[in-house]
Amino acid sequence: MTEHRGVVLRTERLTPHMVRVVFGGEGLARFATEGLTDHYVKLVFPCEGVDLPTPFTMAGCRESMPREHWPRLRTYTVRVWDPAARELTIDFVVHGDEGLAGPWAEAARPGDELYLLGPGGGYAPSPDADWHLLAGDESALPAIAASLEALPSGATARVFIEVEGPEEEQKLDVPVVYVHRQGGPRGDRLVEAVRGLDFPSGRVHAFVHGEAACVKELRRFLRVEKEIPLDQLSISGYWRLGVDDEGWRSVKKDWNRQVEAEESAALTA
Repeated sequence: MTEHRGVVLRTERLTPHMVRVVFGGEGLARFATEGLTDHYVKLVFPCEGVDLPTPFTMAGCRESMPREHWPRLRTYTVRVWDPAARELTIDFVVHGDEGLAGPWAEAARPGDELYLLGPGGGYAPSPDADWHLLAGDESALPAIAASLEALPSGATARVFIEVEGPEEEQKLDVPVVYVHRQGGPRGDRLVEAVRGLDFPSGRVHAFVHGEAACVKELRRFLRVEKEIPLDQLSISGYWRLGVDDEGWRSVKKDWNRQVEAEESAALTA
């Protein structure tokens, strides 16, 4: 993935647990997206007390630094890329001192710099769909919001987003069903809400992302019970409860294979 250097231009607190950071600068001159709405970048966080090589490349880090000094990467959705202004917007879920990227975002000030890799991505709402289903938790909210902004006028969308409470809701371009955990288990109310949907007729294109266990349940519902083909689904666990980003990346492929095997067995039973 291509390396870029972003400079913080401004920050904004969107909700008690969501902070927006807007990056700019000459270091984004080569940044370009491809019309997808689930573009992502990998943010590069140096280990404390460790300087990154100059010029920075991930290959250079791996060649010149011991593994324990390699920078840590965190994957985030591109909320907005404005090529004319050369501004990159990323929204961060924050929980005080928890995690790596969230505390950085809360402390970010204009002039701070951060390297990033990318962008990658693989989803945009299909223009051939009769209707769209978008569901996820806070981690998927930026991608869902970007997708809704890309829908053609008059498109039919059913949108479900799980957040902690009403104070975490964001006003989006179409009606959204917000479900509130209010301290309850993650994902339960989101699964319940999607399962309770009266599915419109016609071809659906679905985008379902968030915590892995919740996504697994929704995938089984959509694939096995609703018999929606895989080519009409963008569905993946962005994160897994109780596992940090490195830990989730290390097991995600095996986890996905297990989910696919269980799904295949259910479909052929």
